[in-house]
Amino acid sequence: MQKLSSIEVSEICEELGETYPKSIEPVHGGDIHSAWKLEFQNKKLFLKRNERNKKFLAFEKYCLQNLRKYNNQKNLIVPEVITYKNIKNIEILLIEWIDMKNVDQKNLGKGLGEMHLNSTKSNQKNFGYPIEGFIGTTSQKKGWDNNWADCFLNLRIIPQLSVLKSNVLDKETLNKVKEKIKLELLNHEPNNTLIHGDLWSGNVGIEKSGKGVIFDPASWWADNEVDIAMTRLFGGFKKEFYEEYHKIFPIKKGFENRIIIYNFYHILNHANMFGGAYFYQIKDYIKTILNM
Repeated sequence: MQKLSSIEVSEICEELGETYPKSIEPVHGGDIHSAWKLEFQNKKLFLKRNERNKKFLAFEKYCLQNLRKYNNQKNLIVPEVITYKNIKNIEILLIEWIDMKNVDQKNLGKGLGEMHLNSTKSNQKNFGYPIEGFIGTTSQKKGWDNNWADCFLNLRIIPQLSVLKSNVLDKETLNKVKEKIKLELLNHEPNNTLIHGDLWSGNVGIEKSGKGVIFDPASWWADNEVDIAMTRLFGGFKKEFYEEYHKIFPIKKGFENRIIIYNFYHILNHANMFGGAYFYQIKDYIKTILNM
């Protein structure tokens, strides 16, 4: 775990107008950043620290602040950004601390649906994102396109395929799968939504009063189904989550096919980051997509 220096803590205290924290406790579980719970006299904060060259936490700050614009805090909490600092190329992001417990996901589903709907109603014309981002440790391209199929292919699928090991897929298969993805998405009318972007069970929780919580986003403007697809990838989302969400966004024709297509992006990303069994999953996904 990276160390949190006394100089960094002092700079944070000066920024906040606080005395030195009563306690500083490491928070374990993340692979990319180091994290701590800071407890001051009258508040608790969550601190993330990163000393890689890329600006992961600046991107996270931008995403959190964007998501909060469309969020209904009655049902869903998107953590408030307290401050962001870059100290000698070390990123520090301070957000509110949220106490969580394991209860039902009703408000999580409802709150996510409300946030998606509010952003959809803003009538964003183009799909994409204005700044370079990250999905895990992989770069996520910036850019815009008014065509959803082209956006998904050019900004998400093709960049992942371009760094995939050359012996995994042949050129003919790559072209066929890209054509099939485009055909499927051209036959769909997407909702242009500001999505979380990395919505697996490790990036959500339930606040002690029962509100849903989402964090660690990799946001962009995309079809709202992209978020729902990822909730199906690794499990951990309960029946009541989907029931509440689909009251707001009913399931559309072709949904199950698009789940495979949207999660293909994440399988490619995991293969590029971790290798191993994900290479076999790529072939399984391609077989399924080509047989749609």
